[in-house]
Amino acid sequence: MTLTELLSGLSDNPYFGAGFGLFGVGASAAVLRKVLQGGMILFRRHYMITLEVPCRDKSYQWLLQWITEKGARQTQHLSVETSFEQKDTGQVRTKYDFIPSVGTHLFRYQGNWIRVERTREQQTLDLHMGIPWETVTLTAFGKNKGMFFSILEDARQMALRQHEGKTIMYTAMGAEWRQFGHPRKKRPLSSVVLDTGIAERILNDVKDFIGNPSWYGSRGIPYRRGYLLYGPPGCGKSSFITALAGELEHSICVLNLSDRGLTDDRLNHLLSLAPQQSIILLEDVDAAFVSREESSQVKTAFEGLNRVTFSGLLNCLDGVASTEARILFMTTNYLERLDPALIRPGRVDLKEYIGYCSYQQVEQMFRRFYSDQAVGERAAQFADAVMKTKKPVSPAQIQGYFMFYKQSPEAAMKNVEQIWTLG
Repeated sequence: MTLTELLSGLSDNPYFGAGFGLFGVGASAAVLRKVLQGGMILFRRHYMITLEVPCRDKSYQWLLQWITEKGARQTQHLSVETSFEQKDTGQVRTKYDFIPSVGTHLFRYQGNWIRVERTREQQTLDLHMGIPWETVTLTAFGKNKGMFFSILEDARQMALRQHEGKTIMYTAMGAEWRQFGHPRKKRPLSSVVLDTGIAERILNDVKDFIGNPSWYGSRGIPYRRGYLLYGPPGCGKSSFITALAGELEHSICVLNLSDRGLTDDRLNHLLSLAPQQSIILLEDVDAAFVSREESSQVKTAFEGLNRVTFSGLLNCLDGVASTEARILFMTTNYLERLDPALIRPGRVDLKEYIGYCSYQQVEQMFRRFYSDQAVGERAAQFADAVMKTKKPVSPAQIQGYFMFYKQSPEAAMKNVEQIWTLG
């Protein structure tokens, strides 16, 4: 039998023909699949652009909110985020935000279709947040990276508008800063009545610092500024810093040096990771450290509890590893207890005494408190009556006294001696 006859016989065999046909179809499908996969990889590599945003990135929540608000309004697959919003009256309202759930979503932006894929790794946890690791991936046709930049910037601006007119407080939690409480309504700087010229002097100095970074760089001066407000309690140190943050549209990062979990390394880490446009506040710094000259005689309640060393604090404020572009405020009721090395120039650039009320402060507070009533000459008369007693009085005492007679400036005029007894 010849080879031709053998092949002709095999082709006529139905079992061989079916097997060869199935093999050919399978091989062809496998080759086609490989070609399509390779073509898709090449197409995505050269004609598509992808952006991956992990949940640890600061823009992650901004992006989810923006996608919900601007793009994926028609999606039927949602997740809920419950938050709380504080009104001016102090009432807290529950707010529900719907964001795209885990899965794939489509929306249009600037005439382009964008595919949004939100994935969640159930086996991987974010150790800081204690939640599963998530990512959002945006995919679009073309090579225009500027479109993604525009999306992220729009998301950031939308998030900023939500906190417009409010001051955000941060506190140290572990190795990062967490928002503390609800955003507070900005306090007008004029509502904190300090002695003549003090508020203006500090405000002008801070604005000059913020507006002239190149001046510091060209002269080799570290771009950071330190302030110390000292004086008796109740005189407006913390209130002024809060109002100043509102005026500058900055947040406030409150750092407690007496925290037993705070170490030198963690302190330096927190200062380097402070949110942008923020004021770092160290309140009552004398409670954590006393002057080295007095340390042998004075025993503080915190002695033996602090893990932050005095030299560690000094290095964080003005050492080789200290951060740039930083505004830091310290407050104390007892300036004499602070070590001179802590408040020397370079660590503290401006010191201001915030003391008991002067004549001008008392008069101005009276005018502000009873501004909706016929004050006339009574403000000056009230200030005269307070000053004649020769007793020091703090703004907190004056304000507390006014609260007892908030509807009657006449009664406030007649009972001046009660300022030191009420409350």
